[in-house]
Amino acid sequence: MLRPRAAAALLMAALLCALTSACAAGSGPAGGGRPAVTLAASDYLGGAPVHVAQARGLWSAEGIDAAVTTQPTGRDALNAVLGGQAQLGVVGDLPAVTAALGGRELRIVADLSRFSDWRLLTRTDRRITGFAALKGRKVGVPQGTNVEYALSRMLASVQLTAADVTVVNLAPNQITSALARGDVDAGITFPSFYDSARTTLGDLYAELPFTGYTARTLLVAGPETTGETTTAVLRALLRAQREIAADPPAARKAVLAQSKGALQAGYVDAFQPRYGYGATLSPELLTQLEQQAAWAKAAQNLPGSADRAALLRHVHPAPLTAVDPAAVTVH
Repeated sequence: MLRPRAAAALLMAALLCALTSACAAGSGPAGGGRPAVTLAASDYLGGAPVHVAQARGLWSAEGIDAAVTTQPTGRDALNAVLGGQAQLGVVGDLPAVTAALGGRELRIVADLSRFSDWRLLTRTDRRITGFAALKGRKVGVPQGTNVEYALSRMLASVQLTAADVTVVNLAPNQITSALARGDVDAGITFPSFYDSARTTLGDLYAELPFTGYTARTLLVAGPETTGETTTAVLRALLRAQREIAADPPAARKAVLAQSKGALQAGYVDAFQPRYGYGATLSPELLTQLEQQAAWAKAAQNLPGSADRAALLRHVHPAPLTAVDPAAVTVH
């Protein structure tokens, strides 16, 4: 039988062992001491640097352990950040603007890429040969995404507004089937669905190109995300950006592999070169956000100020300045 002092010593040793094990298992960040970061992205090519960083293991080189989740749209990626499921998100410009107008806390830390090769998809039997012919027609579009803003710019190019058409809210992958059934006369969706629409509609397929809107893919951070974490993520993304420029075919293969079947090789090969990559924060970005905010307030009756100074408060240049000072020209 153990004496009281010996029993107490054994009990203390057991407690210390338990505490040591718990601390070893639960203390510190994941990934062998690297801080963990969650990043919400999507399969769309605007966020290709994220996929390249993931494929090449660039996160660990910057001392972080990144968990990347794939969302259906940039709007969903933004909701993950706003809801606390992700620290950073890769989102379209319009969702970021509407969140800012709604008083949500988010920080725009970089403009990752730019794209302006839009198409209005339609059917030959609808005889829509110009944007003016959309008046009175049904147009399918995923509302709340930058695709909706692309529609507004197409209409504005011929002095029309959304009030002149019937807007049908559809998911990006529903546009093609709605056109095939004849539920809508035209539709706008993400470029990854252009080829499937062409294949599905066959001889009925028609399109109108539009380059009057440059969509921007933004990296945004939630209010609790530290500057150190954001800076480390940006360092990895800038390395990925350089790899895309140095070896485009290899980068396309990396993006295709990371999509796990969501993207097709023909689409990636054709469209990734049409994106302009390069993390920046520029006056042009702020001007575009200001224009989008004015449109969103008028079209969607959103609260908040579309004033340039109010929008500038959501731009957080410190992390990108720390990584590439020359890339930050907005103050």
